[in-house]
Amino acid sequence: MIKSQFIPLFMPYFVEVILPLALNKTFTYQVSEAEFNFIQVGMRVTVPFGKSKIFTALAIETHQNPPTLYEAKEIFQIIDDKPIVNEIQIKHWQWISSYYMCAIGDVFRAALPSSLLLESETIITALPADFIDDATLTDDEFLIREALQQQSSLKVKEVMDIVNRKNIFPLLQKLMDKKLIRLQEEIQENYKPKLVRYVRLFPQFTTNEGLTLLLDSIKSEKQKSLLLGYFQLQATTKNPISVKALLEFTNLTSAIVKALIDKEIIEEYHLIQDRTDYIADDNSIELKLSSAQQNALDEIKKQFQEKEICLLHGVTSSGKTEIYSQLIRENMQTGKQILFLLPEIALTTQLLSRLRKFFGNKVAVFHSKYNANERIEVWNQVLENSPKAQVVIGARSALFLPFSNLGLVIVDEEHEPNFKQTDPAPRYHARDAATVLASFHQAKVLMGSATPSIETYFNALNHKYGLVELTERFGAIPMPEIVLVDLKDKYFRKRMNGHFSDTLLEEITNALALEEQVILFQNRRGFSPLLECMSCGHVPQCPNCDVSLTYHKFKNQLRCHYCGYAIAKPTNCHQCSSVELITKGFGTEQIELELASIFPNKRIQRMDQDTTRGKFGYERIIDRFQNREVDILVGTQMLAKGLDFDNVSLVGILNADNMLFFPDFRAFERSFQMMTQVSGRAGRANKAGKVIIQTYNPNHNTIQQVTNNNYKGMYKEQINERQLFVYPPYAKLIKITLKHKDFEKVKESSQWLYQVLHQSLKMPVLGPEEPVISKIRNEYIRTILIKIPENNSIQATKKTIQKILNSFEVISQYRAVKVIINVDTL
Repeated sequence: MIKSQFIPLFMPYFVEVILPLALNKTFTYQVSEAEFNFIQVGMRVTVPFGKSKIFTALAIETHQNPPTLYEAKEIFQIIDDKPIVNEIQIKHWQWISSYYMCAIGDVFRAALPSSLLLESETIITALPADFIDDATLTDDEFLIREALQQQSSLKVKEVMDIVNRKNIFPLLQKLMDKKLIRLQEEIQENYKPKLVRYVRLFPQFTTNEGLTLLLDSIKSEKQKSLLLGYFQLQATTKNPISVKALLEFTNLTSAIVKALIDKEIIEEYHLIQDRTDYIADDNSIELKLSSAQQNALDEIKKQFQEKEICLLHGVTSSGKTEIYSQLIRENMQTGKQILFLLPEIALTTQLLSRLRKFFGNKVAVFHSKYNANERIEVWNQVLENSPKAQVVIGARSALFLPFSNLGLVIVDEEHEPNFKQTDPAPRYHARDAATVLASFHQAKVLMGSATPSIETYFNALNHKYGLVELTERFGAIPMPEIVLVDLKDKYFRKRMNGHFSDTLLEEITNALALEEQVILFQNRRGFSPLLECMSCGHVPQCPNCDVSLTYHKFKNQLRCHYCGYAIAKPTNCHQCSSVELITKGFGTEQIELELASIFPNKRIQRMDQDTTRGKFGYERIIDRFQNREVDILVGTQMLAKGLDFDNVSLVGILNADNMLFFPDFRAFERSFQMMTQVSGRAGRANKAGKVIIQTYNPNHNTIQQVTNNNYKGMYKEQINERQLFVYPPYAKLIKITLKHKDFEKVKESSQWLYQVLHQSLKMPVLGPEEPVISKIRNEYIRTILIKIPENNSIQATKKTIQKILNSFEVISQYRAVKVIINVDTL
């Protein structure tokens, strides 16, 4: 007897997706055969997850292998007609997820603009209909329609409550098929193209006879003026005439336009315009390099023949941007895309105007200050390989754009810690992730800095990267003269006015007399870091964090810079009721007020996180300073990021010491970089600059190195210490942070984790330590630092750490403890 073998009638079809959740795995969903044949890698689909949630997921694979641990649910719908993410991006996300030990879902959420990630807060709206026969609707359909007559829109959760059902998407699909409703993702996914109103004459008035009759028939002088203005604009420009341009030209109101539309003399129509559009100047500037710049450019090209990555170490104001621009031009001629990464949004303003002078309408910008619609437009332009986004300038998030033909990545000011994402996950370093992205595209990477990070310079000296040095400023301008002011001596001799030494005030006065501009640097915002009672010594503390409250004089409040907690400035001590309260320390607000009293007739502007919150906060301040509408600019570290102002002759660093003595192995390196970068703002464009550094430690090694512009001396000193104490580049660092509202639970769990890590890893494991600020937002914090020496396998170590963390999560009493992993921590 022959046994019959069971053969299934059909093989099921599945799609593998990434969900935008902190889950380090993909999920399998069932699809129909038609959907299976339609779905491509990189398309979005909506899927059910959990009991009632709906998420936008990304398809990364189609297959016919059913999941073994759960029964696959069906997808709800396919959102896209074509992929919005390419396979190189997905490969890059997987590398970030693996290297930085974070969930692939976190990378997916960070990479896509928020408007492309629809969740179950999807909005349902009614479509206009001439007549609907209620008899054709089911009870549930009628309930939804009735609810939409009472209010303009409903959320998915509200619909679930109305019909008392969890799976409502088939019901919504039926209503969509009947053209009674539409879902938000079907309308616009929160994205609307920008429509611009244009006007044109009706055809019967375009002939000479029709035009004569028209002008004779119009009695209103304003309507005649508007028509004449229309003809003048039409004669001078061959482009369509927008309502805005017509009204600006004729200085009339929109009521006149409406009157002519009502009379059917002119008709209005709309055209889609890019929000990120830029009208190119016909007179594009020709790039001219000095001999030193040309030599550096030739050397970079030579290095690129042998190496994928090159470091351009050029002093401040040496003209690195012009070298970048020439490389960009050469890459553009081959049709390649270029990514230009910057550490600070403020820098994009100046750089954008400079690059657009060279490349016109081929430069796009992408960063978090752009709204959702603008970001999606840039995303689509890059996806389509549009000429409008051949060059993309952006902060670290620009790394995630859907490049398909990347030829060059430029990382300017590569030493900046802002390139490292801290919270939330993924905690990636944009500079390092950019080198991996470039390798996937077989593109070249150029890093530039006047003060390279120790790790990058180490790689360049060890021939892992190419190295090109530019040691002279553009136009043979001398490096700024640096003068050290000993604050101990000035206070002793009573030569201080507030926080200004007589030397600094004299130099500010001289610069202002010559109508030159001044930059003053104080790396602390607010008025004063603390308020103290003279009677009992009480300092107001944040109730949620382990920090004192910072005094902000302009708002007359004490504020926590970690959680946002704020109270009005007290009139008496909360501890002893004394009225003798004084401020200690100083921030940018206090400097601004002191300057206003010393120089009452001068224009003073502050540039810090408090003054640059709006979308155009940076642009407004930078433009005002560049246009010489501001005499003195006071700011925090934002000023140290490569800004170029040609009229600045003096830079003052008000207190160099608060950077030096921070408990961090990078403190001296960072201090050198910060002071050198700030100093570099002085003496650009044919002006000899001067830098005044006020310090209590004028003989400190780092300050002497800044004074002598001795980067190599600083590097040698720091690299020896790093080797001695096993810090990068001689080791990789992984920091594990544990957080919980219960102090004892954090202490106990961190001790358990430390013991297991210490026993399992044959390498230095430090901790568990209370950080400098041991409580933030009512959560107590402990940190464990793992040093992975050069000769140890990083991948094997990470696998061991991950196994230990998986075991940690299984322990019931520790499950509520938050664990944060930071690879290559700064």
